[in-house]
Amino acid sequence: MVPVAVTAVTGSSLRPPSGNGIRAFAGTFSLHGDDFPAAHQLHPVEGGYTHPESEQTMPSQNFTTTILVDQTPEEAFAAILDVRAWWSGNIEGRTDQVGAEFTYRYEDVHYSKQRITELVPAQRVVWRVLDSYLDFTEDPGEWIGTDVTFEVARSGEHTEVRFSHLGLVPEFECFDTCSSAWRFYINGSLRTLITSGHGQPNGKEEPAA
Repeated sequence: MVPVAVTAVTGSSLRPPSGNGIRAFAGTFSLHGDDFPAAHQLHPVEGGYTHPESEQTMPSQNFTTTILVDQTPEEAFAAILDVRAWWSGNIEGRTDQVGAEFTYRYEDVHYSKQRITELVPAQRVVWRVLDSYLDFTEDPGEWIGTDVTFEVARSGEHTEVRFSHLGLVPEFECFDTCSSAWRFYINGSLRTLITSGHGQPNGKEEPAA
């Protein structure tokens, strides 16, 4: 049997666990057990829904989560490409063009450099992680060589956005921290950006005086 974790999206109440590692993504938030109800407890949320089998964490399986929204694939895709509007930290470089490279940095905790290797408008975008540093893992380069993918498609009357971090598997030391953070950003911040036009990233890191 495949273990499945189901996330009910409740906006600001969806917060990953506390700890040094999680600061790589969002600084301050925590995830409570109540945020993972049984499937029969799930309800539609304003402007979107969560998939009843939205997350799978079987050993050797990549982290994947799926959301459903009422907006068009074109609207959802535009929000995905507007990375600064939903992912916390300092981001430099273009995030909307195939072949472009951009960097992400949160303080001295998390750095990564991504290249957009595939971009099919309103359907799919893929980032290849070229370089990475995580200060809370024994191997700070766990992300290097992994791929971050977003797949967008119509699903009945809704639009499905499937996010996967290919290579982020339970064997990785950062899996729990990183998957919890992605859960916040995809199921929370990105979904809110798609449905309302406003994501939920933390503010940029302020430069030292």
